[in-house]
Amino acid sequence: MQAYTARSSAPTLRRTLRAKEYFTLAFGSMVGVGWMLVIDDWLARGGAVGAMLGFLIGGLVLFPIGYVYGRLTERMPDAGSEVAYTSAVFSKGVSFATGWAMTLAYLIVCPYEAVAVGRIASYVFPQMNTMELYRVGGYPVYLPHLVAGLALTVVIVIVNYRGIQVSATFQNLTTFGLLAIFAVFATLGLAHGSVTNLQPLFADQRSALGGFVSTLMVLQIVPYFMTGFETAPKCSEEASVDFEPRHFVRVIFLALGAGIFFYVVVIGVVGLLQPWPTLTQERFATAVAFERAFGSRALVQLIMFGVLLSLLKIFNGNFLTATRLLFAMGRRDLLDARLGRVHERFRTPTVAVAFVGGLTVVSSFLGQAVLVPISEVGSLTSAVGWLATCLAFCYGAGGVATPRARVMGVCGTGVAALLIVMKVLPSVPGSFRLYEYVVLGVWIMLGFLLWRRRRESGPGAERAGCSSHSGDQPHSREPVCDES
Repeated sequence: MQAYTARSSAPTLRRTLRAKEYFTLAFGSMVGVGWMLVIDDWLARGGAVGAMLGFLIGGLVLFPIGYVYGRLTERMPDAGSEVAYTSAVFSKGVSFATGWAMTLAYLIVCPYEAVAVGRIASYVFPQMNTMELYRVGGYPVYLPHLVAGLALTVVIVIVNYRGIQVSATFQNLTTFGLLAIFAVFATLGLAHGSVTNLQPLFADQRSALGGFVSTLMVLQIVPYFMTGFETAPKCSEEASVDFEPRHFVRVIFLALGAGIFFYVVVIGVVGLLQPWPTLTQERFATAVAFERAFGSRALVQLIMFGVLLSLLKIFNGNFLTATRLLFAMGRRDLLDARLGRVHERFRTPTVAVAFVGGLTVVSSFLGQAVLVPISEVGSLTSAVGWLATCLAFCYGAGGVATPRARVMGVCGTGVAALLIVMKVLPSVPGSFRLYEYVVLGVWIMLGFLLWRRRRESGPGAERAGCSSHSGDQPHSREPVCDES
């Protein structure tokens, strides 16, 4: 491998993040608005208990993958994360494919949230469901929804353009605001609910087989809704000088545990408040369950405010992560090198910010029709990135692993591979359909075109922000820019 040294005058990313910021980034990038917008789909797939088991099992099996990410980040702090790990042991093509797959996993969340903000606002302001412009996949696209989504995208772009400190403060406020509201409505729901409403326990009522199938149907989409625990490594170059790299594992585990707890509790509370079969055809099933149980519009409005905070933080978190990954790929000449440029004043990758903002704007015009295919494709691409990362760890990225660490790497590899098989094997219920393959195919084609059009340049000129990293310094805080 070859290491590249940056020009000393080139601006680099600002180092200011600590454990709190990494937690809010990881948790905030996991938990979005699915617990309000598509919980009806979760219940239809698995039933109340099946959905809870799906998220519990699906979350727990991700801990070995989280461990791998934490250990690799400790030794290889790099905005490219998966790109850096795979480039240490695999070819440049594998590194690009891995980075491009993970970019989709984060980037695809952005139009999801841009579309979702209009739907959420329309629950409080029904008059927004007017002025239909056109339909996509049978779903109407309303002008007020579109304007709301585009306006929010502009806000997120500005926040991320202005600097990591602005983005991190925004993330902290929205994440802890949601957790406070969650504590209120979850406590009320648990106190008011009844276990009889959980019947039937599973959507498929064929005894043990039905329970297995119901849980499996939910388990397939969990990777998309749990994607985010590995966002912290994308900002590892922006860690404060007093943040210990060994704490990345702890932060990732805490975020994973909090995410699992949040999802399982919300599903359980909704199932306790109302018989879940009555909610599978309801928009905003969580709000409907609370309004029916308590008859309080004020409580529902509080919950909807929590949904808005959740939307803001997951949009910001995934937008931030996508820009850092594109920045790192541009810096390595895996994409157009201009993506690797850093603003001299704000110390942000402004070209990458503009690229992600532009794609979000274009995708937002597709409206609600993108929601389900997005979650399905995001599950697959996340698993692809996790698989490549675990394989890189097993093959020696980040240095020689202890026997225990190697076992964790092998377990993570197996989990990621199984998640991929569940999405592409036609005989598995809930596997990919035409729409999902279309979305995936478009992304692959776009990546191929960008790969072909990337600027061919000398190694020293286009690696601003990269520094040399010798193999005997596993705890170096500087990014690595290698080519096989």
